[in-house]
Amino acid sequence: MSRIDKVFKKGSTALIAYVTVGYPSLEATMEVVPLLEHWGCDIVELGIPFSDPLADGGTIQQASDAALGKGVTSQRCLEIAGELRRKTDMPLVFMTYFNPVMHYGLDKFCHSSRQAGIDGLIIPDLPPEEGSELESASRKHGLDLIYLLAPTSTGARIRLVSGRSRGFIYLVSTTGTTGAREKLSAELPGFVSRVRKITGLPLCVGFGISTPEQAGEVAAFADGVIVGSRIIQLLSAGDDYSSLGEFVKGLRRALDERG
Repeated sequence: MSRIDKVFKKGSTALIAYVTVGYPSLEATMEVVPLLEHWGCDIVELGIPFSDPLADGGTIQQASDAALGKGVTSQRCLEIAGELRRKTDMPLVFMTYFNPVMHYGLDKFCHSSRQAGIDGLIIPDLPPEEGSELESASRKHGLDLIYLLAPTSTGARIRLVSGRSRGFIYLVSTTGTTGAREKLSAELPGFVSRVRKITGLPLCVGFGISTPEQAGEVAAFADGVIVGSRIIQLLSAGDDYSSLGEFVKGLRRALDERG
């Protein structure tokens, strides 16, 4: 059983955090990821900076630009992942785009990721129709390739992703890019229910969740909650991560109360 599978076997709603590797610094990434586990996160997505992050909103785009400006490469992200693996036992997932993976070499990237202690990959711009080669490489090296579904996904697309995704399915809460939003879509529970009728995989909701109250809402009908942009914002607070810690602990409480 993989580390990701073990998270969902626990029965509680999974809290999944996103950080951009190298933002605001590589040292901060090394410090914050173990703290996220301590504060109650179950999985951390490590974002590999990319120059054209089409699924990301302004907050994560700016973090990627800043990290790229400091020379953070895919190779450096792999090295950081390896160092983090020695500090934490929780699942680590790379979130990146297909271009950097293709440039690195699909098999080589999967091999290096596994050697570094990575458990899964999320590639927002890789549709399952074009994912067979990366699926083969990820399976070969014991990585979960996690696909995304949007509220606009058809029944055929849901069935396709359900048969191809491993670990969990990433459900986008709304159409558009990542970023904090004042309220969640009223259609979200129905979307999750529609997917759950087709698959037995865990369903995790991301994009736009930025408060404990929103996380608690999602915990009532999803298996996991993914938070990114608000975490990136709080990493810039310059308060020794105290604001970030209180925020993440608040998310954990909300999930435990509602999940």
